[in-house]
Amino acid sequence: MQQPYQQRFPWNLDWNLLRTFMVVVEQRGISKAADFLGLKQPTISAALKRLEDHTGQTLVIRKPNEFSITRAGQVLYTECAKIFGTVSQLPSLLDHAEGELRGHLSISTTSHVICPHFDDFLNRFAQTHPNVTYSFAVSESNEVQTIVAQNRASFGLCLLAQMPENLDTLILYREFFAFYCGARHRLFEADHITPKDLEGEAFVAFQTEAEGGPLEAMSRLRARLGLANTWRGVSSSLNEIRRMIMANVGIGALPVHVAAPDVSAGHLRQLPPYEDLPMVDIFLISNPARRMSDVESTFLSALEAELATIDLADRTYVE
Repeated sequence: MQQPYQQRFPWNLDWNLLRTFMVVVEQRGISKAADFLGLKQPTISAALKRLEDHTGQTLVIRKPNEFSITRAGQVLYTECAKIFGTVSQLPSLLDHAEGELRGHLSISTTSHVICPHFDDFLNRFAQTHPNVTYSFAVSESNEVQTIVAQNRASFGLCLLAQMPENLDTLILYREFFAFYCGARHRLFEADHITPKDLEGEAFVAFQTEAEGGPLEAMSRLRARLGLANTWRGVSSSLNEIRRMIMANVGIGALPVHVAAPDVSAGHLRQLPPYEDLPMVDIFLISNPARRMSDVESTFLSALEAELATIDLADRTYVE
């Protein structure tokens, strides 16, 4: 049986405080949250204080040059994100048109997902259902997984270090990674390049190449080749990794099929090894706990049915 305080809590709570708190956490500070919301900093501070008074918990540690979330604050943020995800679904859940599929698909994706099979499917789905709208937001793979788990997006497209217990996964396609240098690099015009030529080379890396990340295999390969001990450049964006490789900040890893046009154009050169390259799966992830709208369930069912007819070998991109 709920205590009187617990019964009164949702009725007495100003729900706008939850939205403000979520922005404070995501912007990593009160001043940044104020800029994001177009409000003054004292207004945000007062809202946070009201929420802490209402919950009876310290949610954020606020000190000069320090910002951290307490354990209670992290629990509340997780629930706020779930609430936000549920509320964001309401327009799609309420939008039913007789004989027409309407609604919105929000897809959280890691950078530079290149999959002709998915693009072909998306084209046909868009032509068949002209009243469906779409939004794609780019985040790191671990953030994509969090966003979908918190019910803040219809689906996610990302790499996975391990299979999540609370999400459904489907291999969208498979790709291979290789090392590349740009035209400014000393090895670009070399007649022959051996793995030994890469010893001590400066490199740039995806953030997901860290230990335990979905691209950890690239880190292990670098160690075997004897590259420099630490990265010279890092990014979560494939485009920025490509930029740093071409600018000769360092050599770096790219999906072979994504780099192929730049190789053909003379902007990049693939480096050894050329065989037994690290293989990576790109997943479509969904939340089985999400109450899907008609457009979301139709999209997922149609994509699952289509991928079931295409062997994974045909969705494996090697060049």
